[in-house]
Amino acid sequence: MSSPVLRFAPSPTGLLHVGNARTALYNALLARRAGGTFILRYDDTDVARSTAGFADAIARDLDWLGLVPDRVEHQSRRLPRYDAAVERLKAAGSLYPAYETEEELEAQRLSRRRRGLPPVYDRGALALTAADRERLETEGRRPHWRFRLHGGVVRWDDGVRGPQAVETSALSDPVLVRGDGSYLYTLTSVVDDIEMGVTQVVRGEDHVTNTAVQIAIFEALGAAPPAFAHHNLLTLPSGEGLSKRLGHLSLQALREEGHEALAVAALAVLTGTSLAVEAVPGLDALAERIDLRRISRAPARFDPEDLSALTAATLHGLDFAAVAARLADLGVGGGAPFWLAVRGNLARLADAARWWRVVEGPVEPTLAPGDADFLARAADLLPPEPWDGEVYAGWLAALKPVAGRSGRALFHPLRLALTGVESGPELKALLPLIGRERAAARLQGRAA
Repeated sequence: MSSPVLRFAPSPTGLLHVGNARTALYNALLARRAGGTFILRYDDTDVARSTAGFADAIARDLDWLGLVPDRVEHQSRRLPRYDAAVERLKAAGSLYPAYETEEELEAQRLSRRRRGLPPVYDRGALALTAADRERLETEGRRPHWRFRLHGGVVRWDDGVRGPQAVETSALSDPVLVRGDGSYLYTLTSVVDDIEMGVTQVVRGEDHVTNTAVQIAIFEALGAAPPAFAHHNLLTLPSGEGLSKRLGHLSLQALREEGHEALAVAALAVLTGTSLAVEAVPGLDALAERIDLRRISRAPARFDPEDLSALTAATLHGLDFAAVAARLADLGVGGGAPFWLAVRGNLARLADAARWWRVVEGPVEPTLAPGDADFLARAADLLPPEPWDGEVYAGWLAALKPVAGRSGRALFHPLRLALTGVESGPELKALLPLIGRERAAARLQGRAA
């Protein structure tokens, strides 16, 4: 059995949001799990709205998520393929010219509604003679080209929704070529899926009817369609759907807010399924959890507030190797010991820089007037270096009987003096990083 080929085909007309990430992740991770191929294919035939800037932003977003395409394609560079497919469909009688304006089509829809008929195209263009078409073109009308649906039922076994059946007689013959000669995604997607050997398409449930039309186009071009699966769509708690106009939920905005890519991925993939939404250690682990049949048929409620908690939980479970380069970019040192000491106290990775400043100093210690003698004695009892993870326990064991303190009265003044803050990572882990010289200075009330 050949390895699967999946694709993500965004339009570079805006920034990707979490809903787009959901589709990209399903396709990329299913391909990754099976050792298949993941194609990034830009749907950029709409030259008026597509921009190189948005295409670059999409590439950055996918890279941030950890999704590396095996192949990158631009539909705008494949126009000869679509030209050839159009000629084949015309020759077969599957594509016909129509000349109605948008105003005429809208009047036709209104008329049909008044008569209790479905507001679908009436195929009036099929009755035009060659002389009629010549007259219309002489008047300056340029035809758009419609695909002639066969009028039967299109069936497929959907990877999420199960057996599906769409009655094409209830649909308008779709326009595949606009009056200006440009192509619609409905056609270009089919041609590309055939030529690129796409075996599975996972996309939003808003494409279900479109899938029926595209299966008919596959058949008209003499090709077997890929397997289709239509996942539910993410909605905000208000019920509003996600869209490119919601800039605060773009992947770029979430990245700038400091959210973890792995948290975004987990929330995008697991929301709206019967699986628990929780932090995962990596994309491979997330890929193993994907089961399309466990995706709900109901809309998936996406609450942006959940992302902060999931970002923190993700950080708390990451190994040092997963963040080493990013910590270096933040100017954070200390290696794995520092990371293991502070990761459980982070809400965002950038918070690590604050704890590194606590370690490296200078820190203005906080000393209560009644604690000065106690802290001076604590400084005197600091053991000699080198220090390891057991130095804190040994130091307390020596200090406790001398100081006559225990519990909060013992621990809290030490924390305030050593770190300058009320709470944070365990002093057991921080003390070896702070080191004896800085610890002694802080206990004596000196910034260090």
